[in-house]
Amino acid sequence: MNHKVAFSFADGKTLFFPVQPNEILLDAALRNGINIPLDCREGVCGTCQGRCESGDYSQDYVDEEALSSQDLQQRKMLTCQTRVKSDAAFYFDFASSLCNAAGPDQRTATVSAVQQVSESTAILHLHLDLGQVGQSLDFLPGQYARLLIPGTGNKRSYSFANRPSVSNQLQFLIRLLPDGVMSNYIRERCQVGDQIALEAPLGAFYLRHVTRPLILVAGGTGLSALLGMLDELAERGCEQPVHLYYGVRDAADLCEQARIQAYAQRIPGFRYTEVVSDPSPHWAGKRGYIAEHFDAAELRDGEVDMYVCGPPPMVESIKTWLQAQAPESVHLYYEKFTESNT
Repeated sequence: MNHKVAFSFADGKTLFFPVQPNEILLDAALRNGINIPLDCREGVCGTCQGRCESGDYSQDYVDEEALSSQDLQQRKMLTCQTRVKSDAAFYFDFASSLCNAAGPDQRTATVSAVQQVSESTAILHLHLDLGQVGQSLDFLPGQYARLLIPGTGNKRSYSFANRPSVSNQLQFLIRLLPDGVMSNYIRERCQVGDQIALEAPLGAFYLRHVTRPLILVAGGTGLSALLGMLDELAERGCEQPVHLYYGVRDAADLCEQARIQAYAQRIPGFRYTEVVSDPSPHWAGKRGYIAEHFDAAELRDGEVDMYVCGPPPMVESIKTWLQAQAPESVHLYYEKFTESNT
């Protein structure tokens, strides 16, 4: 059985291709038109190196001058010596253009439902039209798509709120602005059956190989990317504890709470903390900003992976807190998004 492999690049593009059993990864990439930079093909020069972010693999030979023991511990690998043993994802610290590789898929999807899940948030449900492509859209949990809003020339980017599946269903968590191009479309014109063009997958924010406890931090509709990650963890299984922090301005902005609570039945060790920064007097939960409710001792006691998705001020405040409180123990991955005002 072939393995599905993702190559993600520094410019945010991700390419997927099949790898045959026991096939050298470089050979599979070249066979699929992905021309990874290379030189010796003997495991010596290090030109084709990347890092395995998820999945199992082995390497035939790696010269110590190409990758050190520390590099190997960090799951760095040489494409010319790697054989994958499962579906896997690899990251390369250069632009996809160096590989002469095509950009993200251009697809068309059909609106199947629109669901308002809070006073300020809706979920747009799309069904992917296979058309001539004839295959599902591949993406890594946490990545995003760029949608062309019907009836306009405007595009907006939204994180997938679900994991990829053979059902070809896509979800996007969308904040409803008082007067925004997408918001107005959702409120005024969106109908089941509408066609929406999109390009995907995009972004270097995605779930990596899980070997440490996870802390997921969402601000507002940044929850969307983390829902995709949680769907993946629930489906594939996770042996590490997972703690989701979800912060909003007002309690009325909280959404998908039943879905979040259901993860506790599917992910052992799942915990959930919601924080409201500007609550009404009747709010009985946690108040203020998310970083104020982190357990500093817990973060310092053992290494954890933290994924943060939200507005830039929230991301920066968490980075500042981590630098002061737990600089060595937290492996931080983050995605800043700037919500459009139009």
